[in-house]
Formats: sequence, C-alpha cells, structure tokens
Amino acid sequence: MSVHIIIDGYNLIRQSARWAPLDRRDLQLGREALIEALRAYRKVRPHRITVVFDAAEAPGFEPRRDRQGGVEIRYSDYGQSADALIRHMTLDIRERAMLVSSDRAVAESAAACGATVIDAPTFESRLSQALAMENAVDSEAESDGWVPTTRKKGPRRRLPKRQRRSSVRLRKL
Repeated sequence: MSVHIIIDGYNLIRQSARWAPLDRRDLQLGREALIEALRAYRKVRPHRITVVFDAAEAPGFEPRRDRQGGVEIRYSDYGQSADALIRHMTLDIRERAMLVSSDRAVAESAAACGATVIDAPTFESRLSQALAMENAVDSEAESDGWVPTTRKKGPRRRLPKRQRRSSVRLRKL
C-alpha cells in the first residue's frame, strides 16, 4: 500500500527553524525552499507528496494546482481554508494518508479518518535524516566500505494493530 504524504505547507514552514526565517522575509522564499527540499526528498523516497497552502496568502497569479519535481502543490480556493482542503483530502484517501501538521484540530480529524499523523518538527527531522543518509550513501558508494548497523534483533512486545500500521507508514519516511 502506497503512502500519500499531505503537508500543511505554512504550518510546516512556520514550525521549522530552517524555513521560518525565509518565510518572515518573503512568503515565496519559504514556499520555494520547502518545495525544493521535498523534491530532493522525493528522489530518495518516492512517496506521493502533496503540499497544501492557504489561498489567502497565495499571490493572485498562482495556479490552484501545480506540480514541481513530482511534488503536487495545491492552494485552497478563495473562501476555503487549507485546513478544510486537508480534511477533505484525508477523507478521500483515509488509511493511505500521512498528514504532516502541528495543528491539533486538523490532526485529530485526520486521525479519526484513519490517517497517520506526524507533527511538523518530527517530519522535518525525518526529512533531514533521509537527505543526509542519501548523501552518506552517495559518498559511501565511492569508498565501497562496510556499513555498520545498530538494528536490534530479538523478540519484543507487539503493539496494537492500528499503531503497527502507523509505524509501518512512518518507517517508510
């Protein structure tokens, strides 16, 4: 089962130490930096990614939908919030959805639909780790060295089914 990552764009940007200063200078800079990072992430992990932005903060000439490097960019319609669009999207795809947002109301409604919810700082750290590991693998491929692992083996307590499904989706990040 494929994972569809739905990102509350401005929520992630404003929760981030990396993108928030760019956003304070110019909204477009923050959006472009986030989209560029997601394009690089998609090269490492080929999940379907949709970033949702509020139309109230989008320039008038922006299209409602766009696609850059495999990352779908959506702006909510005028008079509709990005939160409402995200709720509608998670209702459509339910268990396949993974929502990235620190907004409690949006997260609770997505979790009620069966979607996996991850907060913005956690996703940002996973994004950074995946990109760093890709860079490490690229440099390691040049040296053809052995990669030590710290993965543990052995029995452990089994989580409830819903948590196991969520953890499987989170491991795919």
